Amino acid sequence: MLEFRRVVKHYAIGNEVVHAVDGVSLDVGAGELVALYGPSGSGKSTLLGIAAAILAPDSGEVCVNGRDITRLSSRAAADYRMRELGFIAQSIELLEGASVVTNAALKLYGMGMRVGPANRRVAMMLEAVGLGHRLKHRPHELSMGERQRVMIVRALSTEPRIVLADEPTGALDSERTVEVLELLRSVTSERGIATLLVTHDPQAVAYADRQYTLRDGALAEGAQPAVPARTAP
Repeated sequence: MLEFRRVVKHYAIGNEVVHAVDGVSLDVGAGELVALYGPSGSGKSTLLGIAAAILAPDSGEVCVNGRDITRLSSRAAADYRMRELGFIAQSIELLEGASVVTNAALKLYGMGMRVGPANRRVAMMLEAVGLGHRLKHRPHELSMGERQRVMIVRALSTEPRIVLADEPTGALDSERTVEVLELLRSVTSERGIATLLVTHDPQAVAYADRQYTLRDGALAEGAQPAVPARTAP
């Protein structure tokens, strides 16, 4: 579903060329959670930006269901991000004065769905992730793990086939990290989503079906340092 084909992205900083992404080829299939491990500055976020059609590669292709999204017009790229892509960021961006339901439904509102149907859709999803009793609460009444679950529901509300998760547990403690990773793994499998998780957290890598390391823009199979074997769902 998601395929990187010899993707290259370099930056010139003064007289130096930074190889942010250097010939990366990688496939993520339906129902698969693939982790991309690496330190800050290794090129992980650049690769996600290319997959989200925010950044253009210098060369190579990124195909989603056989379509090269690097060649989309600005308008088509925005539509792709709205309708086909779910993006989960480390920063938790919720409207403080709005309810959990409203925050979860923002993407549906942006697509033009009426408030009633949008709220009913996300209310069912919030119930499924253990937030059915929090529908009318405001963000300040939630734990950090609950806030991140709202962000995940928002990302999944449009029923995307591709999910990009950029350090989604970076602001969470160990217990909340486990909750979010288990949720991400289960929805990936149950909904047949192709999920690419980028992280520098070995605990997060352990939940993936496959693991890769990105260092200085180059991709290698496996995670470094070594991580514990994946636990059973």
